[in-house]
Order: sequence, then C-alpha cells, then structure tokens
Amino acid sequence: MVIVFVLVALLALGAVAAANWYVWRRLFRDTTRGPGWVRRTGAVLVAGGWALAVTALVAERAGAPFWLQRVLAWPGFLWLALSVYLLLAVLAGELVRPLLRRFLERRASAAQPQPRAQAPVPAAAGAPGSAGSGAADADAPAPAEPEPAAGPADGTGASRPLAVPSRRLFVSRVVGGAAAAAAVATVGHGTYGVLRGPKVKRVTVPLAKLPRAAHGYRIAVVSDVHLGPVLGRSFAQKVVDTINATQPDLIAVVGDLVDGTVEDLAPAVAPLAQLRARHGAYFVTGNHEYFSGAEAWVEQVRRLGLRPLENARRELAHFDLAGVNDVRGEAEGQGPDYARALGDRDPARACVLLAHQPVQIHEAVEHGVDLQLSGHTHGGQLWPGNLVASAANPTLAGLERYGDTQLYVSRGAGAWGPPTRVGAPSDITVIELASRQA
Repeated sequence: MVIVFVLVALLALGAVAAANWYVWRRLFRDTTRGPGWVRRTGAVLVAGGWALAVTALVAERAGAPFWLQRVLAWPGFLWLALSVYLLLAVLAGELVRPLLRRFLERRASAAQPQPRAQAPVPAAAGAPGSAGSGAADADAPAPAEPEPAAGPADGTGASRPLAVPSRRLFVSRVVGGAAAAAAVATVGHGTYGVLRGPKVKRVTVPLAKLPRAAHGYRIAVVSDVHLGPVLGRSFAQKVVDTINATQPDLIAVVGDLVDGTVEDLAPAVAPLAQLRARHGAYFVTGNHEYFSGAEAWVEQVRRLGLRPLENARRELAHFDLAGVNDVRGEAEGQGPDYARALGDRDPARACVLLAHQPVQIHEAVEHGVDLQLSGHTHGGQLWPGNLVASAANPTLAGLERYGDTQLYVSRGAGAWGPPTRVGAPSDITVIELASRQA
C-alpha cells in the first residue's frame, strides 16, 4: 500500500513538474532569442510560485503562526489559480499557433514582388556584327555584377532566409502574450467576484407535507464561507449583511464556516452575532470544521447566538428542522447519526435536514426527509473543476429530486484555497417553501 502511494505521489509530482516546464517553455523560452534574464526570471517565477503555494498549504494544515499563514496565503493560493489558467491558455494556444503561422506565410508570399519579363534590346550600330562595334564596346560600361546573398553574422558565409525564424518568434510572442493576458484576466475577474461578496439566489421548493400556514416560509442557506488566512472579518460582515437584507424566517449555516482555530479566527467570525431571523440561525459542521477543532467551533458559534444541530432535531411550528454532523467526523467518533436526529419523529410532518455534503442524501431518503440542504461542492469553484466535483457528488449545485426527497446544493459564499471562482459564482440562497395546499 505504501509503495502504491509513493508511486502515485511520484507520478503526480512528475505531471506537475512537466506541466510547469511546458508553461515556462511557451511563455519564456520560446519568446526570447537566447539565454538571458527573461528566461531566468520566468524560471524563478514559476518555481517560486509553486514553492509559495505548497508552503501556504503546509502552514495552514500544520497550524503555523496565523500571521505567517496570512503572508503566505495570498501569493501562494493565487498562484495555484493562475498556474491552472496559464496551463489551459497555452494549451489553447497550440490550436492558434499553426493558424497564425500559416496566415503570416500567406501574407508574406502575397507581398513578395513577382519577376517581370524584360523586352529584347534591338541591335544598334555598335552591336556585334555591325561596323564600328569594337569602338562602341570599348566605350560601353561593364555590366554590374549581382551582389552576393547576405549570410549570417557569424561569418560562415552560408546563406539562409531570415524570415522563418523571425516569423516563428513573432508567433510565439503573440500567442504567449495572449495566453498570459487571458490567464491573468480570468483569475482577476474570478477573485473580484469572490471579494465583492456572494449574490442572493432565490429558489422555490414545494413540499407535499407543508401546511398552508407555512406557505412562503423563507430559509436563508449559506455554506462554505471559509473564513481563514485569506477571507477575514470584512468578508464575514458582507455575508452577514447580505443574509440580513433578505429578511429570512430562518438561517441555515451548513458547514465549512472556517479554516483555522477559534484562537486565530474569533475576531473574523464575530460579525455572525449580528445574524437576524424570526426563528433563529442554525449550524451544522462541515469537513473543514474537523480540520480546525470541531468541538471548539460548535461552542464558539453557540456563543455567537447560532444554534448547533449535532445529530439533533427541532420541532418548529409547521415542520421539523434536523441537522447531522459531517461524515468527516466519523474519524473522531462524531459522525452523522440519522437515527438520533430523525428516528422518532412524526412522519406526517414535513422535515428539512441540514447536512454539509450532498452524498448524505441517500441516508436522508431512507429516513423520509422531504428536503436536504447542503453545500461542500463549491459548484466546482474553478472550471474545469466542476467535472471532478460532479463525479464525486450526486448533485453539483441546485435543486434535484431523489425519490420523495429533494436536495438543494449551494455553491457556497466563499472559496477554499485561491479566493477565486471561475464558472461557479458564489451565492447565498433563499429557499422559499411552498405548500401544495395553498
């Protein structure tokens, strides 16, 4: 087993090294005429960016001093996102490169002047075979000899066309420059989208068992805020203000609130005490809480006024609200317990379950849950990461039905690792419950 792990790790390391060499080659080696400071700077940038990224990840997991985590996180995590889109951009450039080269070749061929046929020179009095030709030949200037073709500067005398390497260099610079600009613009736009705060998404969910009196009941769902070395107190305040502006009846925080300890992040989560809803705010753990001390965080959110649902249920006026721990808690003996949360409830009442991961839907179906609210996937966060996330989760984002149970998956409010989203905008979702009796 250890040998397999080592082999997989070596293969992954080799793939990353090859990808980065390829990016360096296309952006720096192929766009310069020879060894020089540009190539050396490119090598330092690529290698140094990955060194920062790995160090940032290790520092976060190892519990390094929080100030050091913050110093490393911004450049390191942003490089992770940028390296992904640099690789994708230069790969896309391979499709453009031959087309641009062919266009330039045709343009150069069309601009080249064509040789014209010269008219024959009539015989003159001094031409050969006529009288006085000797004197005329003596006075006529000697014809000009053609100039030798210009050779290379090294003095070897060998001649070769200079247009081809110049054209190749021009194509490399155009394609490389466009790839770098596209990658930077993509990451910049995706980072701005996260930092400005999540947008509100509204979804209506009909429940067969919901009484008419609860028609229009609004639940604000927020997941995956990921407060930590990158997203801090100001971001938390944006999330709180956005939720409160929707004036929900209930707030559901469905995990991955933090990436760090209570000691480091207590100031960052303080704005959560301002959350306001008619029937309160509830919280369930996500997998990242178990990386950061889940028990301590459960107590911290309780102090802030949120109500943790640790494999527990609340019987509200018109439906049951239940919550289960994240599956990551199984490693600490704190995994989800559906029997405890749902086993003795009245099946005639509608039930809404808070569970961080969409994969928990199968247990929810078995226990007759009407609606499960989840997060975890980030919607893929960085395209084409959605392909991987789709393969690992039954639902990537949005509302889907599994038998008599509906599952809603939020893309999340924040971001993990790079504070960047591409193709998966962050959201806070207001679920409006609809009664079929209304």
